[in-house]
Amino acid sequence: MGLELDGKRAIVTGGGTGIGYAIAEELVREGARVAIAGRRREVLDGAAKLIKESTGADVLAVPADTGDEDSVRNLVDTVQAAFGGVDILVNNAAEQPAQKGPSFNDADDEWFHRQINVKVIGYLRTIKAVAPLLIENGWGRIINISGTGARSTVSVIGSVRNASVIALTKNVADELGPHGINVTTVHPGPTRTDRYIELRQARSADGSALLPAPNNVIGRVIEPREVAWVVAFLASPRSVAITGDNVFAGGGVPGSIYY
Repeated sequence: MGLELDGKRAIVTGGGTGIGYAIAEELVREGARVAIAGRRREVLDGAAKLIKESTGADVLAVPADTGDEDSVRNLVDTVQAAFGGVDILVNNAAEQPAQKGPSFNDADDEWFHRQINVKVIGYLRTIKAVAPLLIENGWGRIINISGTGARSTVSVIGSVRNASVIALTKNVADELGPHGINVTTVHPGPTRTDRYIELRQARSADGSALLPAPNNVIGRVIEPREVAWVVAFLASPRSVAITGDNVFAGGGVPGSIYY
């Protein structure tokens, strides 16, 4: 089944590393023209070089901070000038870690505000900047990357920011649907990014693992490219029947029923 992404124009925020990088690379492999955004120019340039080496295609690297409205506006203007428009937006930028400690007492105000500003309000900023271009197309896809913290008590900030992305997605999906624009959320579970590997190797003061092995149905950690495959489908015309909903891409939660 071809995904019909040839020539589609995409923005992937947080596209320099991890899941965002894998998404950008997969969209390129499917024929899309891709711009990656992030705060660190050297990381973006390195990612663009690697994607060029693996696919033969150029990627546009645009430094941007989704926590700043002017920066988001510049990102979209830059991509529009380079590509002539935008068809797909993947919102993936987020501060890490979600919370500096597991207790609700660790949810300090300053960090909480930053998290919400970048991941929730930041997603809304990019949607508001891109939506007029998608409406002009009469077609578009917006995929918001959230996380399994929306369904579990990992941390106060982690759960709140991810649950907020779900609410944002549904509201925007209902409003943009009549314009041919689908909006969805993807919840990656534990995924083998560089950060995941670092945390798995780290130890607490008592010698125990800081990050336990994943408890999922398939019995292993998910690879970034496996999340990217899901996102690429949702970014394609083939996903027309799915909007306003959430896709769990964590290998399945044992024992839980969601409806």
